[in-house]
Formats: sequence, structure tokens, C-alpha cells
Amino acid sequence: MTSNITGTLINYYFHCKTQCWLHANRINLEDNSEDVRIGKILHEISEEKNKKSEISIDNVKIDKLTKEYLIEIKKSDSDPEAVKWQVLLYLYKLKKKGVIKKGKIEFIEKKRQSKKIHYVELDEVNEKELLEVLVQIENLINQEHPPEPIFENKCKKCAYYEYCFI
Repeated sequence: MTSNITGTLINYYFHCKTQCWLHANRINLEDNSEDVRIGKILHEISEEKNKKSEISIDNVKIDKLTKEYLIEIKKSDSDPEAVKWQVLLYLYKLKKKGVIKKGKIEFIEKKRQSKKIHYVELDEVNEKELLEVLVQIENLINQEHPPEPIFENKCKKCAYYEYCFI
């Protein structure tokens, strides 16, 4: 049932339910977003530096795998909770394939030369909550209409801003 949920969808679910619904229902306005372009460029630079490319497993793309870690790279730490759940989804998908890793999130800040690092582990509690979240996302994206957008400051930089508020 929830196998079609991607890392992007779970990230959007925690970031904004309206954005999650719109993206899941193929209303994609991100091609016009400067922030999305910057994120893609950072991924390309990171890949080139490490001489490794993204790894695709099922319907998710993992930035990097090491012996110990699954690594997700983000351009900012503006929504660490959303990224945490994205990484937990990836760890869960790996676990189902018999690969046990810890999660490492690297935030490459635009205005800093160093990066922030957060660590995540898929324990029993997180896994149980993740499975509940996946069902909630499935229920959300299968609704006939998107939820009403709730304006927050972060909306101003969102690729869906015009759709929601103009």
C-alpha cells in the first residue's frame, strides 16, 4: 500500500501537507524554483567530489552509502524534522532488503564554510511511527482535494506559493 511513497513525499508531508498532496498528485511547480535548482546543483557538486552518484533503491534515491552510514545531503537545515523522516524511510527500505545502516544528514549551509551533521537511527519506536506516518501520507494523497494551505513564513520561498496564495 505505502510502497509508492518517496523521500520527497515524506519530506513534504512534514514540511507542508498541501505541498505533499500537490506533488503526489502530479501538480509540480518546482521546475521554476531557484531553491530547487540550487539543491540539485549542490547534489551534483557533492557527487562529483565524492566520485559517487546517487543510489536508487525501489522508488527512492539515496545520496551516498558508506560502510556505516546512509548519507543525505541538504542545502540548509530549514526543516530538519522533515529530513529526519526522509532518512528514516530510506533506512527502512534498506532494512527490508537486509541492509542495516545508520543515518547521517549533512546540511551544507549557504553562508557557512562548514556543514552541520545530524545522526538518525531506525529503532523500534521510529520504525513503528514511520509505518503510521506512511499510512497517514497514503490517506492524505488519496483525498479528492488538497488540504487548505496554511500560510507560514516558509511559504514565501516555496515553489507552490503562487498556487496556494495568489
